Amino acid sequence: MQGKIIKGIGGFYYVHAEDGALYECRAKGIFRKDGKKPLVGDDVEISVIDAEERTGNVDLLLPRRNELIRPAAANVDQALVVFAAAAPRPNLNLLDRFLIMMRRQNIPVIICFNKTDLTTQEELDRLAAIYRDCGSAVHFLCVAQDEGIAEIQTLLEGKTTVVAGPSGVGKSSLTNALQTSVRMEVGEISRRIDRGKHTTRHTELIVLRENTYFLDTPGFSSLYLPGFTPEELRDCFCEFTPYAPNCRFQSCMHISEPDCAVKEALAEGKIARQRYENYVLLAQELRERKRY
Repeated sequence: MQGKIIKGIGGFYYVHAEDGALYECRAKGIFRKDGKKPLVGDDVEISVIDAEERTGNVDLLLPRRNELIRPAAANVDQALVVFAAAAPRPNLNLLDRFLIMMRRQNIPVIICFNKTDLTTQEELDRLAAIYRDCGSAVHFLCVAQDEGIAEIQTLLEGKTTVVAGPSGVGKSSLTNALQTSVRMEVGEISRRIDRGKHTTRHTELIVLRENTYFLDTPGFSSLYLPGFTPEELRDCFCEFTPYAPNCRFQSCMHISEPDCAVKEALAEGKIARQRYENYVLLAQELRERKRY
């Protein structure tokens, strides 16, 4: 029987099977031998051990369309990354890292800034301008006042969406607003450290409607960019694409080279300085990592 893994905790995998039932399964030892680990979102074949108790084994992992390392998930159609517009102040370097990771896996991203009631329109306009040309749609919402929820519902229809972001930005509140079958614990912001407590402790696939799934994930506070080359990083910043062909050097990294059309566009305000500065910091990080 086939099904989809909707949750994995403590070595158990909970599979929503084609008969409509939820089975608690163990993965066969052959997966460990082959170095494979089932992920939430995996399509699998299971064998039923006890039909009454709804227990079974995961026998086979079906081919994956894609795989995310952090948040750990498979077969994702799109990502919804949630940051607070304020309280806590958005860490745009962290947001850019997430966009880069998703772009490398060819997974479209929807950017959401929550808590719009806690900041000014000027700040919202600033955030919109920074990410205007990043290749991802930007949406603003206020979960506490039920603003923007219907628009997000439409964007999720018929897709498997992974939602991610730092703790304390309202991801669990958004999950609760989108459905009623699973209630996520909502934490409070620690004023002392200005970030949220981790309220989501595992990755879980929530069935919103038929063929519409929502993957809530634990909050993250940092992201490592494994296996990236500086050139791959450069190509993830699609704001550079219209100007790069006009650089003197075809291999221009847009940092220290002369006659760089990207830097000229930056000086003219055509490229957001915040995005460019994050690119330079990440490129430096990759060079230093390669050195050691």
